Order: sequence, then structure tokens, then C-alpha cells
Amino acid sequence: MIRRNNVKKLTVFFLITILGISTLQFSPLINSSYAQSENWYVGKGAKADTYYTYEIRNADTNQGQPFTMTIYFKEYNSTGQYWIAPTYVVDSGNVINGTFYLSNLDLTALGTSPIPPEMNEYRGAYATTLGWLTAFVPQPGQSLSSPSWGKIAAIGGSEIKPSGNAKVTTPAGSFDTTLISYKKGATSNIYVDRNLPYPVKADTYADVTTGVAPIQYTYELKDRGTGQPPLPESQIEVPVPPLNLQTPRGTYNIQLLWEPVEIKAGNSTNFGVIFTDDRNNIVERVTYGYSIMDGNRTVLDEFKNQRANEGTGQFTYTFDSPGQKYLQITVESVTGETLGMFVEAVTFPLGVQ
Repeated sequence: MIRRNNVKKLTVFFLITILGISTLQFSPLINSSYAQSENWYVGKGAKADTYYTYEIRNADTNQGQPFTMTIYFKEYNSTGQYWIAPTYVVDSGNVINGTFYLSNLDLTALGTSPIPPEMNEYRGAYATTLGWLTAFVPQPGQSLSSPSWGKIAAIGGSEIKPSGNAKVTTPAGSFDTTLISYKKGATSNIYVDRNLPYPVKADTYADVTTGVAPIQYTYELKDRGTGQPPLPESQIEVPVPPLNLQTPRGTYNIQLLWEPVEIKAGNSTNFGVIFTDDRNNIVERVTYGYSIMDGNRTVLDEFKNQRANEGTGQFTYTFDSPGQKYLQITVESVTGETLGMFVEAVTFPLGVQ
């Protein structure tokens, strides 16, 4: 009897010891799993046969004019460890499509992605908008309650960090998001839903030392769903006045008007331009030039030293042929002072009948 009791005691001791070791071995894994569930990274929640459509404005793409991008996570290539993602861009009615190979690590569009040359500009825009947070949160990501995600690469820039919760509503629905913000002059905000591979929305500003900070990029989730999205169709968009563009540095806004509204080859068209600063105040004593370009942006005619003494200028031009044309306006001097090494120019699309 005494022997049996000793055996039972040894057995219980052995089991307690084993369970204790097991707890020590597995408790870090449990804690790690819990911690990672609070983490977010670009690409978290990506699933096969799902798509996301965003409207994007990027200062370095097409003069900051909006375009839409649809990314379809068709399937995952386990050998190469990347997503095969057919991608459709619609810009001013023109459709460009290709396939991004998106790295599983951070959804970077790989250089081996089979896309046409005209899509390279938009791959660059993708990297600096939807994929911008990759520099701070690649896998395994960072906590959405972390006090800091790091510091932006700009002198005097603040930390980029989670800054509370925000309810965001877009055409794609309502989302409970975490606000990711940083400040360099103006405060930039990015809204992250922990269950989506990209942020829902962003409003960010360029780094400037004076004046009003211009938009660096903005985007918003317009649609999402399962299954392959329909391929967009190209549509001819005929620009109508007034058109407004901001110069690349955000220093000036230029508005273009014309009469008659329907530009016809062989007929004279009267153009007017209005120059304002980053606060929408009229800029006086402007000297500017304008260039007429064909659909391939080859210069057909060029005119310099045009005057807009009170911030407004006028000129007349007759197009020889119909089709896509471009009109570039370049600011040469303001209040009698040249702009030196800086080029302040905008290019307006025109349709000639």
C-alpha cells in the first residue's frame, strides 16, 4: 500500500513538472500570438479572389489629378511568395491595365511585374501612396496602440504614430479605424482598419518651410468585393472650362478658361489664364509662356514673355488639326523677379474637334 502511494506521488510530481515546463515553453508563444493579433502591416488581411478600388491623388502623378486604381488579389504564388494581382488604372477616361506581383512581405509591387511601360508611373504612385506605410510596418507589423511607429525622414519631422480611433465613411462603407498621424508643418492623417490590407483613407501634405502646405497625396477606398472585378472601359472625356491646376511646388494656382467651349480645328479659340498664390490671392506682374503640344506631348508652338500684369492674361490660338492636345503654361517671373532654378509650370489637356 505504501509502495502504491509512493508511485502515485511520483506520478503526480512528474505530471506537475511536465505541465510546468510546458507552460513555460508555450506561454511566450501565446503572448506573442496575442501581441501579433494587435499588430497591423501593409498586406494584413489580404485574401485570394478579393479586390479593392481606390481614388488616388498624388502630387507627383499627372499633376495631382485624381485617378482610380483597382487591385485584384487573384491568387497567391507560394513558390515566389507573392500575390498575383491584376491591376486596373482609370485616368481621365483612359484605362491602363497590367498585373502587379505584390510581395507577401509588404505588398511592394515587384520589378518583375508584367505591366506595360505606361503603367510604370502608376506603380510609382502606388508605392508612395497605398504602400507608403511599408517603411514603418512591414511584417510582422507594429501595434495599433504603440506610442510610436518611428520618425519620418525629414529634418524636424515628428514621429508617426497611432493617435486614437476614428469612424470613417466612404463609398465602400463605414469603418472603425485607427488614426495614424504625423506633423511636419501641417498634420497628415492615415486611417487604418486592422482587417484590411491597405489603409481606408489618407490625407497627407508636402514638407514646405513657408506658405500653405500643398497636398502630397490623398486616397479613399471607393469599392471592395469578392470575385474578379469587371474591366473598366475607356471613355473619351472632353475637358471643359474652367480647369485648375497647382504648380508642382504648390506655389501658384493657374486657372484656364476658353471660348468657345467647343474647340474646333481651323477656328480661333480665345484663352484666359488667372494666376493666384497658395492662398488664392491674385499674383500681379506675372510674365508667362505657353506651349501647344500634340497628343504625344511634342511641342507644336511655343510663345514666351506673355504679360499678366494684374494676374490675368489672354491669348488666341488656332489649332490646325483635331485630336488630343495639351497646353502648358509656365510662370517665368513674378513682380519682376525670375524664379531662378525653379520651374513652375502646369499642363492642361484639351480636346480639339
